[in-house]
Amino acid sequence: MIPLRRFTLSLRFAVAAVLSSVPLAADFKPEPLEVCQGQPALGVPDWVRAETIYEINVRQYSEAGTFAAVEADLARIRDLGVGILWFMPVHPIGEINRKGPLGSYYSIADYRGINPEFGTEADFVRLVKAAQAMGMRVVMDWVGNHTAWDHPWTSSHPEYYATNEAGEFVPPFGFDWTDVIQLDYENHATWDAAIADMLYWVEVAGIDGYRCDYATGVPTAFWNEAGRRLREAKPDFFMLSESEVPQHQLHAFNASYSFGMMHVINTVAAGEHGASHLDDQLARTQVRFPDDGALIYYTTNHDENSWQGTVQERLGGGVETFAVLTYLFDGIPLIYNGQEAGMAKRLEFFERDPIAWRPHPLAGFYRTLNQLRRDHPALHTGTGMTRIGTTANESIYALLREDATGEKVVGFLNLSDAPVTFDAAAPALAGTWQDVFGGATHTLKGSVSLALPAWGYLVLVSE
Repeated sequence: MIPLRRFTLSLRFAVAAVLSSVPLAADFKPEPLEVCQGQPALGVPDWVRAETIYEINVRQYSEAGTFAAVEADLARIRDLGVGILWFMPVHPIGEINRKGPLGSYYSIADYRGINPEFGTEADFVRLVKAAQAMGMRVVMDWVGNHTAWDHPWTSSHPEYYATNEAGEFVPPFGFDWTDVIQLDYENHATWDAAIADMLYWVEVAGIDGYRCDYATGVPTAFWNEAGRRLREAKPDFFMLSESEVPQHQLHAFNASYSFGMMHVINTVAAGEHGASHLDDQLARTQVRFPDDGALIYYTTNHDENSWQGTVQERLGGGVETFAVLTYLFDGIPLIYNGQEAGMAKRLEFFERDPIAWRPHPLAGFYRTLNQLRRDHPALHTGTGMTRIGTTANESIYALLREDATGEKVVGFLNLSDAPVTFDAAAPALAGTWQDVFGGATHTLKGSVSLALPAWGYLVLVSE
């Protein structure tokens, strides 16, 4: 939505604390983050474990900006090797206090409606069915924290909303999201109405999951109930939380965002921290999240691209290197539409700004990574991950993924802008390997000496 939403949880809480004197009934009171280590996570559906999520911004996807244009390109998307399509909000956008000429996708004027800019409900259902017929799954974006000022509920059920002391609707507390107003989740009637609308798209379109926007702003108890009822309707339904709240994965969500790691990647790319800073973030996650919890890893998305900069701006020469890292981590990788075309511009958020599609080497690069994730159980979500020590840990990040059958993938990544020669040692390195990107075969001992150019990477699979 706006740049503020890129803040980490801790900064969001700080903003709320600073502004706590504002006399709003909708004061932002975030739940404390629980330490959930030792408790079992809900886990991810089997159909997610080997797949990559592909985020689609319908407005900017094509010159036409329609569902039909996306449907016409499904074969290309399938050939890229992704298996999960996440559509940014497809609902009508509010007109009152609208931002820009077309407004924010996240200002929802009707949860059961379709933005006429994109097409009709029948067009969307056809798109969903066409994607599923090609073997892909479809996830919709759900905006639970707030609606547009002109959502029908404002007239039919004003009690669903938080108000100030004067009884007036209010924007979400602590942000400049002036185009939306805060829902009141202390009223359980709001729960029922929201869940009914979530179930609508399961029934009408047969969607496979929801990515839940700003999930921090809605009580975990609500998400638990929504998840339970959605899985009653579809047992393998997938729920992705746009938050880093550990307790979300106990009963409601299958996966969460890795905001912390995204920011660490940015700082490592900028040379502000060394490669081992990644381990610090992984350790924090391991302590906080339940056992077998899952995160999505990415180098960009709609928020990062529009508000914080392109991958080229933020990652410099490490665009490919950090992308490889997001696939080698134990999690779920995410691609934002246009990355495979080397998109080097910040897409406008409130007006038309179509992606400039072009043949680009990154298409083959991502195709290789997606195929690798599918083909090798060692890269499926939930398999073990170990960092391999090197003599240049400040620049080189080496990691091993190995499944229960002994299938292995190892990666050596130079996360710096200078060439590095180093030694690495681990018993698991001994054996015959194939270079994923180069195709050469390597026979390694338990210790190796390697040289990588600036931002270089080597990914090997066991034979």
